[in-house]
Amino acid sequence: MCRGFSLPTIAPIVLIGAGGFGRETIEALKAESEATGRPTRLVGVVDSRPTEFKLQRLKSLDVPFLGTEEAWLATRPTEEFVVGIGDPAIRAQAHGRLTAAGLRPGIVIHPSAGIGSNCRIDPGTVVCAGAQVSSFVTLGLHSHVNPHSTIGHDAVLEEFVSVNPGAVLSGMVHCCTRVLIGAGATVLQGLTIGAAATVGAMACVTRDVPPEKVAVGVPARWSEG
Repeated sequence: MCRGFSLPTIAPIVLIGAGGFGRETIEALKAESEATGRPTRLVGVVDSRPTEFKLQRLKSLDVPFLGTEEAWLATRPTEEFVVGIGDPAIRAQAHGRLTAAGLRPGIVIHPSAGIGSNCRIDPGTVVCAGAQVSSFVTLGLHSHVNPHSTIGHDAVLEEFVSVNPGAVLSGMVHCCTRVLIGAGATVLQGLTIGAAATVGAMACVTRDVPPEKVAVGVPARWSEG
C-alpha cells in the first residue's frame, strides 16, 4: 500500500507510448481503479509508431488507441498525461512537446507499491507494482520506478530517471538527470550516478559513476576514455 502520499488529482489521463513500460503503466492504472472502486482514469493510449503488435496488446487489454501524438494533439486535449517510454532522452523530448502544447503531466502509483514518509513525487512519475520507496526520497519529473525495484532512504532521482525491474538504490544515492539503472543492478549507499549515465543489468556500483558512462559488471567498471 502507498503510505504517506496521496495522488494530488484524479484527473483523466492519457498514456503516451504503447510499449512495454506503457503496459506496466496501464496495469498500475487498472489496479488503482480496482483498489479505489472508481472508474479508471485512463482515457486511452497515444503512440506515434503503432505497430500491429502494440495495437493487438491494447485491444486485448481493452484500452482505446487514440492515434498518433500529432493526431491526438489536433483534437485539443485537456487530459493529464504520463509518458510510458523507457528511454530517458525520448521521455524528456515528449515532455517538452506536450507541455509546450499546454498539457500537464499526472502521477501514477500502483496500489501495491510502498511509499514512505516525507517523499516528494514530481509530475509524470510512474511507480509500478511491488516497488518500494523509502522515506525522504525525491522522485523527480517523469521518474520511472519499475516493478519490484527499491529506492532507499533519502535517495534523489532527478528528472527523467529510469530504475528498471528489481534494481536496488541504497540510501542517499543521487541519480542525476536521464540516468538509467538496469534490471537487478545495485548502487551502494551515498553514491552519485552522473547525468545520462547507464548502469547495466546486474551491475554492482561501488563508486561514483561519471556523466554519460556505461557502468557494467561486479564491481561496476566503465571506459575512462
